[in-house]
Amino acid sequence: MGAFFPTIASAAAVVPGASSDHPTVVELFQSQGCSSCPPANANINAIADRPDILALSFAVTYWDQLGWKDTFGSPRWTARQWDYANQAGRGEVATPQVIVNGGPTIVGSDRHQLDALIAQAGAPRGGPELIVESGILKLGAAPRAKSSIVWLVRYDPRVRNVPIRAGENGGRTLPHRDIVRELTKLGSWNGAAATFRVPPPDEQGLASAILVQQGTGGPITAARRI
Repeated sequence: MGAFFPTIASAAAVVPGASSDHPTVVELFQSQGCSSCPPANANINAIADRPDILALSFAVTYWDQLGWKDTFGSPRWTARQWDYANQAGRGEVATPQVIVNGGPTIVGSDRHQLDALIAQAGAPRGGPELIVESGILKLGAAPRAKSSIVWLVRYDPRVRNVPIRAGENGGRTLPHRDIVRELTKLGSWNGAAATFRVPPPDEQGLASAILVQQGTGGPITAARRI
């Protein structure tokens, strides 16, 4: 499970076109059992409060066999990382890995490289306008748009300090933020105006967001916190 390192030019941490209504989506795939993950995890924690960024942390499961079962891990998050790898033609997955707007990827341990990739990617583009009113999600029309999945993501915005009892990080207490707890497919969108009902969360205290993504592992073209 090797690392993937594209070269990113230095850039200021400014996201063109992004805002609280149109945030750049930064997904981290990590594990509590991975000794290389804490620096990337800290970088994601550091940007979690920025309104122009939607930071999401997915805890994968393939490190669980080394002595510590990730307390937030799910096979679904491992499968999501593999969806990205398959879409990009990569034959392996690794942690840590940061994927921005469903496309460009880096390890995420280098803060300057992370800031540069986020600034380079900008806000998601090509998707619909998203509005949520009284539990109903409204998607605007976007001519010539590709068929997409509409995801509802629930994540925990609080700091969760987890004592690690075994594995590569045994003896450390690791802080986590924006840990994804639910990812629900609301339906499909083909470019026409559409509406979907947004169900209530299964767990209290979670924050919510909508992602519009071109298939499994494809680009994210729209996002909004709700």
